[in-house]
Amino acid sequence: MANTPIVERNPHALRRTVEQDFPTGEIMTLNMGPQHPSTHGVLRLVLQLEGETVLDLKPIIGYLHSGKEKLAENKTYHMFIPYTDRLDYLSPMANNTAFVLSVERLLGIEVTERCKYLRTILCELARISSHLLCIGTHVMELGAMTVFLYTFREREALYDLFEEICGARFTVSYMRVGGVARDYPDGWLDRVRKFIDEFPKKWQDYYDLTVNNDIYIMRTRGVGTISREEAISYCLTGPSLRASGVDYDIRKKEPYLVYDRVDFNVPVRHEGDCYARFLNRLDEMLESVKIIRQCLDQMPKDGPINIDNPKVIYPPRSRVKASMEDLIHHFLLASEGIYVPEGEAYHPIEASKGELGFYIHSRGGYEPNRLKIRSPSFVNLQSLGHMSKGALMADVVAIIGSIDLVLGEIDR
Repeated sequence: MANTPIVERNPHALRRTVEQDFPTGEIMTLNMGPQHPSTHGVLRLVLQLEGETVLDLKPIIGYLHSGKEKLAENKTYHMFIPYTDRLDYLSPMANNTAFVLSVERLLGIEVTERCKYLRTILCELARISSHLLCIGTHVMELGAMTVFLYTFREREALYDLFEEICGARFTVSYMRVGGVARDYPDGWLDRVRKFIDEFPKKWQDYYDLTVNNDIYIMRTRGVGTISREEAISYCLTGPSLRASGVDYDIRKKEPYLVYDRVDFNVPVRHEGDCYARFLNRLDEMLESVKIIRQCLDQMPKDGPINIDNPKVIYPPRSRVKASMEDLIHHFLLASEGIYVPEGEAYHPIEASKGELGFYIHSRGGYEPNRLKIRSPSFVNLQSLGHMSKGALMADVVAIIGSIDLVLGEIDR
């Protein structure tokens, strides 16, 4: 396979071939989804096809009926944290963090140093976990299975780490306004270091199976192309924006937590196609490893994990390491609510898929008057139709996977 010549595909040439084969110009309307396995959830696409060529694509959303923004108006700030897990459910630690940062900005509080480092570590572990699933499923949807199995091998190790620290593997609900639900257990940081020490070798498996695979390159290079100017006009963020030549990463441009204290690179490419978006995510995982390693080296070994303010975050009943009984007690007390003064705040973070932020408006009380979620999948979805025009119908699957959509944060 390595010696097979790579054929560059030209969508316009394909279009000319189709026009020759279908001189009458018959156009067919086809529904793809909402139950199609490659639409990454309940997404419906209405395709206008001329033969196998996509003339137009319109995404139809709203099948989840989650209504999380409206639910927030009737939940206290801590009670809403589990709902953030169900947004990008592949990266719940980052969702938790984005929400509590907005509340903390509204309250005018700053968490402890040890908490900042711990949150940064967890956000980067969540980024690796999310990119692993994106890469594995993307390759599987194009016909290969091995990469999917390899990436899930590492995701299981990450879920073990999440389970150790908060008791949950998937929907973690770990962050709290003013800190976290509990301190990390003994030996947890050592197990994180062991994971990042072993990860680059595992990463090489994904690289060898995809980057040098002629079939994968033919299915992704030159497919779903979007230029720098078009990416900006469609408000793309995250790896999809940076694959079109825009060097924008909130961790660099508007540093939060401890991102201004660590050294890392932001992968940027200029091709703007599915292949460039894939390579960006591949490289970003190694940058996350660099960030986590620096955080482990710099993180204070002693000191409080949460702020000392019982009006915001309740301490465990015991000053010793919290037990599960303490966590239940902590959650019940937290459900009574935090009084937030009148005001408004928005704190964006660089999530795995792009800019994620929660705009909160308070009239003074225990629940938000209004909460608006800026979710990257929702905003990035609007570029799908543009990327798909002129491509083949089979390419739509490759383009969806390259944008890395999750319907949990689209139907929010």
